[in-house]
Amino acid sequence: MGGAMALTLAALAYPGMLGLDKVTTAQDRIISNTQWGPLTEQDRDFVVKVRAAGLWEYPLGQIGLQKGSSKGVKTASEHLVDGHAALDASCRKIAPMLNITLPNIASPQQEGFVTQLKGETGKQFDTDFANILRMTHGSIFNTIAKIRSTTKNSLVRALADQANDTVLDHITVMEKTGLVDFDQTLFNQTTPPKLPQSDLTPPPPAAGQPEVVLAPPPTATSTPLDLSGLTGGGAPGGTAPGPSPSAG
Repeated sequence: MGGAMALTLAALAYPGMLGLDKVTTAQDRIISNTQWGPLTEQDRDFVVKVRAAGLWEYPLGQIGLQKGSSKGVKTASEHLVDGHAALDASCRKIAPMLNITLPNIASPQQEGFVTQLKGETGKQFDTDFANILRMTHGSIFNTIAKIRSTTKNSLVRALADQANDTVLDHITVMEKTGLVDFDQTLFNQTTPPKLPQSDLTPPPPAAGQPEVVLAPPPTATSTPLDLSGLTGGGAPGGTAPGPSPSAG
């Protein structure tokens, strides 16, 4: 992979590619007690940033279906669209239940990936597509596991299960393209630059703005969360019947 590609990845790489960067020193602070268990700052951020991930990876999947010049990239693109449509539906389902406001556009950093790949074609597009997306998914994999293992909120736990399966699938299909430079990718995962918080945070939606919906493809195989077994399943000891306004 050329020097320009390495420079681009090094400039944009960050362990919280879904935006799961540590924004305060008290991520485990409970911001709301809900009937599904307490909601912490990191729980809320997880829901917001899983949504933000779809807002840039879903359109990249659509772009890859049009511009990808190899079968592997086109297959990976199909998985991006399919997986993130289902994750997006899950986020939009649980966010109002937890009083969480979702963004309608991704972070400036994430939008930068889209802008870069829109300007590329042929083998360069295929290579950068596979390496950027392998890096971003690899970076967030451990963070999803942390959320899954620590959250006391059953809705967030269910979303983490789905995100874990989806991200592992996307890591796998990127690797199957045969284009991933593992040395450079792993370096970028473990040597993140310091970026301003404004670059890593998706902006809130404008007042009155319709919610963006990532429509599933006609051949969708991924499905949103089935919450029938979770609804009303509060934490042991009893919690408040609903979220507080501070959760959004």
